[in-house]
Amino acid sequence: MSTTSTAPAPVPAFVPATLDLGDVVLRPWGPELDVRGGALERLTAAAADPEIALWNPLRAADLVQAEACVDRWSTGWRNGTLAYFAILDATTADLLGTIALRWTDRADGLAMVGYWLLPSARGRGVASRATRAITQWGFTTAGARRIELAHAVDNPASCRVAARCDFPLEGTLRASFRFGDGLHHDEHLHARLSTDPWPTDPTT
Repeated sequence: MSTTSTAPAPVPAFVPATLDLGDVVLRPWGPELDVRGGALERLTAAAADPEIALWNPLRAADLVQAEACVDRWSTGWRNGTLAYFAILDATTADLLGTIALRWTDRADGLAMVGYWLLPSARGRGVASRATRAITQWGFTTAGARRIELAHAVDNPASCRVAARCDFPLEGTLRASFRFGDGLHHDEHLHARLSTDPWPTDPTT
C-alpha cells in the first residue's frame, strides 16, 4: 500500500523590488535608501504633518524614532512579512510618501494596504497610482489572495483612492481603530481579490 504526501503550500512572502511608475518610483525602505534631504529627516517632517498625524500616526518625532521606523521596515522586508515602499519623485528623489502591504493572515494570503503622502504630493493621483501598482505586485509576485484597504469614514480622500483603484466597499467597521486623535473611528472596509478584473481604463 503506497501513500502519497502533499507538499505544504509555499508561505507567501514579500521580496524587495523597485516599482517604476515613470515619474514616480517605489523603492523599499531601508538604511541605504537615497532620499533628497535625508530619509530620516523627511520621516520626522511627515510625522509632524497634521493629516498624517491624524490618519496615519508615524512614530518618528525625532531622528532616533525615525531610524527605529526604518529598522522595523527593513526587518519586515527581510522576514517577508512587511513591504514598506518609499514613494519617490523619479527625477529628484524627493520623498512623496510611503505605501505598504502587510500580512494580516500570511498563510491564507490575506494582506492590507496602507499609505500616506506629504502635502506636496497630494491631489496629483500619486496615492491611486501607487496603490494600484503595489496591489498588482502583491497579487502577481507575493502570492496575495485578497488585499484589504481600510480607512476612517471621516477620511474621504482615502475613499476616493479605493474607488479609483476598484476596491469595492464591503461595509463599515464600527469604532474599529484608534487614530491619532485618540478616538476610535468607524472605518470603511474595501477589498480586492486576486481574481477580480481590473477596469479597462487605468486612469479611472
